[in-house]
Amino acid sequence: MVQLTLPKNSRIEEGKTWPKPEGATNLREFRVYRWQEEGTDNPKVDTYYIDLDDCGPMILDGLLYIKNKIDPTLAFRRSCREGICGSCAMNMNGLNGLACTTGMDEVEGAVTIYPLPHMPVIRDLIPDLTNFYAQLREIEPWLKTDTPQPQKEWRQSHYDREKLDGLYECILCACCSTSCPSYWWNGDRYLGPAALLQAHRWIVDSRDEKTGERLDALEDPFRLYRCHTIMNCANACPKGLNPAKAIAEIKALMVERRV
Repeated sequence: MVQLTLPKNSRIEEGKTWPKPEGATNLREFRVYRWQEEGTDNPKVDTYYIDLDDCGPMILDGLLYIKNKIDPTLAFRRSCREGICGSCAMNMNGLNGLACTTGMDEVEGAVTIYPLPHMPVIRDLIPDLTNFYAQLREIEPWLKTDTPQPQKEWRQSHYDREKLDGLYECILCACCSTSCPSYWWNGDRYLGPAALLQAHRWIVDSRDEKTGERLDALEDPFRLYRCHTIMNCANACPKGLNPAKAIAEIKALMVERRV
């Protein structure tokens, strides 16, 4: 895998314009980012025309139409098609989101699709999420206890369970982290909105007995404090979550432990 790096003031070239479907009258233009390690004319943007009378309503349907009926070399991730797995996260007309839950009618003009921004590109619309998942592992997203495991289950009150609402629903699509300018410039040291949302989920879990250790691990000028509450993360989240709020609450816990 080669990281995509562009020289200063460079531009993405216009690629191939594919023929319009024969006999189709209800068309939608798709402009799709293309990059291949073995390619010689990349990065570029290819232009395709979708027959809306022979295609589903979502942007992912359009991409599948392209791959199945026009250009089988187009590469992108997808799986559940229900907004659950997060695989089809990409940048559509300048906004991060899930292609499977974003309708073509939500986008004006030509549908312009790029991979998630400021990440290495493996191929076409497929970003390299190695660093993203490594940061998730760093916050150790599992229950940590000293108490012997109960015979049946770890019990939790309704009140304590409600503290996890707005946290556990994260699908790790990376839409939030890749919309954050602080993550763009400090992604090697700043954990980013997604990982910190998950960190807060375990910090506030009443069953976890390592809150102090978790906070110690985040006490760093870069890992936590690069968040400047820009709120791009909350705007980008396809599940309506608010990572910035979770990060602010972690910072508040940091202050409380010093008092």
